[in-house]
Amino acid sequence: MAVRAVRGATQLESDVREHMLDRVAEMVLDVMESNGLTVDDFISVVFTATGDLHSEFPAYAARRLGFGEVPLICARELEIEGSMPRVVRMMAHVETDLPRADITHVYLHGAANLRRDLTRVREVPDEPAVTGD
Repeated sequence: MAVRAVRGATQLESDVREHMLDRVAEMVLDVMESNGLTVDDFISVVFTATGDLHSEFPAYAARRLGFGEVPLICARELEIEGSMPRVVRMMAHVETDLPRADITHVYLHGAANLRRDLTRVREVPDEPAVTGD
C-alpha cells in the first residue's frame, strides 16, 4: 500500500454556508468515488479557500461525511491578482494501491478551468444561481 496525494477543487457561486457545505461534500465524495477510497483510506486533508469565502470551514463538510478521526485543516489560499474567486481546494493524503499515474484529481464547476492539463477533469452541470452574500 502506498501513500498518494489526491487533489481537488471546486468553485462556489456565492459565499453561502449550505452552498459551501454542498460543494465541498460533492468534491470530497467525487475524489472518493473516482479513486475507490473510503474514509479509512485518508491519512489527512488540507483544505484551502480563497479570501472571499467566510461562511463556513470547508473541513466541516468532510466532518459531516464521517471524517471525524481524520486530521483536517483549513488554510487561506494565496491572494494572487487575477486568480479565480470563490474556490475551495483540497489535498488529501491517502493509502491506496493505485499507481500515481492512475490517481484521479477532481476539479468541479468553474474550478475545472484550473487544470485543463489533467486528462480526467469532469465537468459538472451548473446549478441554478444561489442567492445570498
